[in-house]
Amino acid sequence: MPKLKTHKGTKKRVRITKNDKVLMRHASGNHLLQKKSASRKRTFAGLQEMTGKSAKNIKLKLGA
Repeated sequence: MPKLKTHKGTKKRVRITKNDKVLMRHASGNHLLQKKSASRKRTFAGLQEMTGKSAKNIKLKLGA
């Protein structure tokens, strides 16, 4: 069976830590910012951890 190729679109959007956690950016932080409160916008800063089945699928796409 041939090797699996890394999914490049996923690689650009997701980071895997050395403890095998999947980190991604928060959703809704790029547009329509005028109507969002400052505290709500601050929560979009930084990364959030992806868990469950979606994290497992991401690791499969990245070959990790």
